[in-house]
Amino acid sequence: MPIFAAKTALSVDIKTRDYTSAIQEFQKLLSHDCILTGAEEKERYGRDETEDLFFMPDIVLKPNNTEEVSRIMQICYEHNIPVTPRGAGTGLSGGALANRGGVVVSFEKMNRILEIDERNLQVTTEPGVITEVLQQAVKAKGLFYPPDPSSRGSCFIGGNIAENSGGPKAVKYGVVKDYVLNLEMVLPDGRVIWTGANVLKNATGYNLTQLVVGSEGTLGLVTKIVLRLIPHPKHDLLMLVPFNSLEKAGEAVSAIFRAGFTPSALELVEIDALKIVSRFVDSAVVPVTDEMEAHLVIEVDGNDVDVLMAEMEAIGTLLADYGCGDIFFADDAQQKAELWKLRRRVAEAVKIDGFTIEEDTVVPRANLPALIRGVKALGKQYQFQAVCYGHAGDGNLHVRIKKEGSKFSLNNPEVVPALRALFQLVHELGGTISGEHGIGLIQKEYMDIVQTPASIELMRGIKKVFDPKGILNSGKIFD
Repeated sequence: MPIFAAKTALSVDIKTRDYTSAIQEFQKLLSHDCILTGAEEKERYGRDETEDLFFMPDIVLKPNNTEEVSRIMQICYEHNIPVTPRGAGTGLSGGALANRGGVVVSFEKMNRILEIDERNLQVTTEPGVITEVLQQAVKAKGLFYPPDPSSRGSCFIGGNIAENSGGPKAVKYGVVKDYVLNLEMVLPDGRVIWTGANVLKNATGYNLTQLVVGSEGTLGLVTKIVLRLIPHPKHDLLMLVPFNSLEKAGEAVSAIFRAGFTPSALELVEIDALKIVSRFVDSAVVPVTDEMEAHLVIEVDGNDVDVLMAEMEAIGTLLADYGCGDIFFADDAQQKAELWKLRRRVAEAVKIDGFTIEEDTVVPRANLPALIRGVKALGKQYQFQAVCYGHAGDGNLHVRIKKEGSKFSLNNPEVVPALRALFQLVHELGGTISGEHGIGLIQKEYMDIVQTPASIELMRGIKKVFDPKGILNSGKIFD
């Protein structure tokens, strides 16, 4: 059953003191269809893709521009109303959930690509633009925005900024932070600032832009985004490599980079996850046999197809030393799309299959085999099933857990000890507890494993400078 959040004292205060007058002010600012107060119309804003969590907001607002966002924040600041910024609701750490009630500010109406600057290889966009829509718009100009989370067909670019999203292409091209030049942001008290400048180099004081990227909507509401672009590669090649040992697949990942290759994507999917997603999308494009334990999906891209073919052949020869099976090359665009569809829908498929608890671990890539081995051992110790998949080229392994009687991890005494053991293992392997999903609600109680008290205190201090009343996405990252 979903979890329903108990209202905090602050939320009760709002109901009895200020909330009615605040709603009247919102009604003067926004049209009727931009203010949602009924339970049915607010229902979908109480969930994201995090486990089985549900927190009903008191009110949902859908601003159309920066000025409306600024005024909303002024009203909420004056009345001490908690504010939760929300993109498409595809997050996996509870960052877009109104766990303390109050107002959800949805950016779905701020969905315009404002300018594609071909001369300077930049794009200016509003936060409600779907990531894949942005990618296709710049591709039409011969340009490339590489970050591509699995939910790129539905997630918003603003949410990607909040979580510093990555995706398969991060192994070669980097994550969101590597492409953000400048941000327009509304502060919790309604003031509007730009965090930087639309230039490639900037040493003018503290780097506020990079501070905001990945801050999970706790410091301000991003209303415009300036991204750098690169020329789009002309060709890409894709192959699927089966292994009869999950650990050998992990070892092969490090070997590829040590040999001097930099794939544009290098993904790992263990066989249980692959079987589930193949049934889910009714696909037989990937041959599955009982002796297999994992597959690597390897992509290379560039402008010379002959060079890419030679690179793929060399990688294939290298992988033979790690006990790989017959390599499957995607011969055309349709086969490539089918393979990527399988990979991108793994999370959705395994969640429906009962693996509802997802952890976003990341370790130095050479330590992937030890992490995979440790996950399986912990599963036996704590009596859970686990499937592993993710961005192996980055050492970013997603661990999906199924435990009888437990659909969620938040405050769950049946699950918390197992997760603490998992994150302690990750820390011992030189890694950390989130590579791209963020801390949000569900990871915050594990921050002490990877962050010192001094580091957490500095973060709290930064939060207080931006948000002295603590109204913006409060209760996320830390209490």
